[in-house]
Amino acid sequence: MSKSQSSSLALGRSGVITPLPPVTLVLGGARSGKSRYAEGLVNRHPGRRTYLATAEVLDAEMAERVKAHRERRDSDWKTVEEPVDLAAKLKAETEQGAAVLVDCLTLWLSNLMAAGRDPDKETEALIRALGQAGGPAVFVSNEVGLGIVPDNALARAFRDHAGRLNQRLAEIANNVFFVAAGLPLRLK
Repeated sequence: MSKSQSSSLALGRSGVITPLPPVTLVLGGARSGKSRYAEGLVNRHPGRRTYLATAEVLDAEMAERVKAHRERRDSDWKTVEEPVDLAAKLKAETEQGAAVLVDCLTLWLSNLMAAGRDPDKETEALIRALGQAGGPAVFVSNEVGLGIVPDNALARAFRDHAGRLNQRLAEIANNVFFVAAGLPLRLK
């Protein structure tokens, strides 16, 4: 193995050699291509791959979005739906070196706020879980702070929580990408 090849591989906590670092964050706007890009990253993992979906299918439009995402993935992906208890599910799904794609953090944040849970405490629980993960994790999140200031307190609170969540994950992530028009820009 050449030096350039070896530097792009990582030995995970479980002993699985993977081209993915322990934590990757993929940011972007709606329909930017961030999920497709994140899926491509996880597809490079030689072991088991899990799509950890935070969305709840509550209407026909969301059902179509979920269907499109599923059709894009190979049949060897495992899909797990978890709208709220992300930290525990992440630890369980990364056992034995499996790679997990979490899509998406901003839907998870919405679910937390709707359930009356503290987003800051849940973020810290997620960070602790990452320290115990057995395989790499790739997170997808919307960058919601690029627009106008929302006109109501709930939307402003969501925007602020999302900004802090993204900053907290970016702080510990090995790689951070921003995707616009389907093109990734490496931030870290």
